[in-house]
Amino acid sequence: MNVAIVVAAGKGTRLGGNRPKQFLELGGIPVVIHTLRQFERCREINEIITVLPAEQTDSFLSLAKEFGLQKPMRVVAGGETRAQSVAHGLALIGQAEIVAVHDGVRPFVSPDEIDQVVNAAGTTGAAILVAPVTDTIKEIKEDRVIRTLPRADLRRALTPQCFRLELLKRAYQTLGEIEVNEVTDDSLLVERLGVEVVAIEGSSRNIKITQEEDLALAEAILLSFVSGQ
Repeated sequence: MNVAIVVAAGKGTRLGGNRPKQFLELGGIPVVIHTLRQFERCREINEIITVLPAEQTDSFLSLAKEFGLQKPMRVVAGGETRAQSVAHGLALIGQAEIVAVHDGVRPFVSPDEIDQVVNAAGTTGAAILVAPVTDTIKEIKEDRVIRTLPRADLRRALTPQCFRLELLKRAYQTLGEIEVNEVTDDSLLVERLGVEVVAIEGSSRNIKITQEEDLALAEAILLSFVSGQ
């Protein structure tokens, strides 16, 4: 039994007027539905917990059915931060082997990528999806370059990030109130326990839609899928 927590509780509306970005449409379909479809198609996830703004929870299961989603799904209201939202989803899970945490505004993760990370976590206990860094990265302090980091050793952390249930719950027990705004990555909490996390190379198409230019790029990626390129 493997469970996905899809975190779509953000309330940011700067991309779409009165609608949170996860409910903006790509090709006539809400971004979060595109995301959930990838988990619908993967083999290794048996149940999905979707974490949403409180005002969206009552109607969301009907919306999911409208778009043909059939895997068992539960919804829960999120918290003020991403970490709190993940914790709300995690609290619903009584039994599972692997928990996959994924950003609801990453609609282009592939079912195969999801399955690869879940399987790696099943073997090692913890695995995340990553992508290469293409820019040169500088460490800056007080507007001065301290050093240039070796790009070959760097990766961008993507999602899903997958962990054995008991490990992720133990990691979230270490989350302090002061730092909830600083934790944007579940792997960080697991790493602090001294647990080795396996990195699985993923596609650069697995973008997170946060800015206006991301939405334009997402439209282009979607068009490439439709055209078969």
